[in-house]
Amino acid sequence: MDESTTTKKDTLTPFDYTLSVIGGKWKMKIMYQLAFHGVTRYGELKRRVSGITYKVLTAQLSDLESEGVIQRVEYDQSPPKVEYSLTSRGQSLMPILEEICKWGVHNVEESQGNKGDKPYTITVRDYL
Repeated sequence: MDESTTTKKDTLTPFDYTLSVIGGKWKMKIMYQLAFHGVTRYGELKRRVSGITYKVLTAQLSDLESEGVIQRVEYDQSPPKVEYSLTSRGQSLMPILEEICKWGVHNVEESQGNKGDKPYTITVRDYL
């Protein structure tokens, strides 16, 4: 199909694009770890993102890198050393993810029957 016959259905909306970048079970957790711990080696990231497999972590890191959300730096040494960090583009997503976390904190209590009127001052770090 050439570009002149591309339909609206083939084009992602800004909302859909954002979800494709941060969606899924692991991407936001990986981003949070990089935001709060800064430059992180692969093994450290694997330990910090509880429950993720090596295969899935590698795939998610690759996706985030291809979207320009994280930076991967590989050092030419033995044993191999690879470090990951958020790019400025990735950092620009953190306020959005913080608000998603706040919404979850406030609404999970209601869904579990706790409807107390406690005011919250929370950060994502409190729930990692």
